[in-house]
Amino acid sequence: MVTIEPIMIQGHFFTAVIVQLPKTTLLTVSNDTGYIMCGALDVGLLNDRLADRKIIAGRAVGVKTIDELLTAPLESVTYEAQLLGITEGMSGVEALLKMI
Repeated sequence: MVTIEPIMIQGHFFTAVIVQLPKTTLLTVSNDTGYIMCGALDVGLLNDRLADRKIIAGRAVGVKTIDELLTAPLESVTYEAQLLGITEGMSGVEALLKMI
């Protein structure tokens, strides 16, 4: 099952996507600039093999809900996210607000 729902953070709209798969759930929150995602995100791949795409993204591990993704500290972020001031340890909400 796939669930897509708009969420508002400090007056800014983002899109939350939940993909329920066997034995795991994929979670993302995004806008037109970038996104945060659960542990399934491969930041190394984005930084190395897809560097030319300049993807702005962050990864939080151990999260099981969108609320947890928003509050958990980011475990890793892409180089492009770092250029916006997004850092490891920052909460998902803090990172998303830097993407506006």
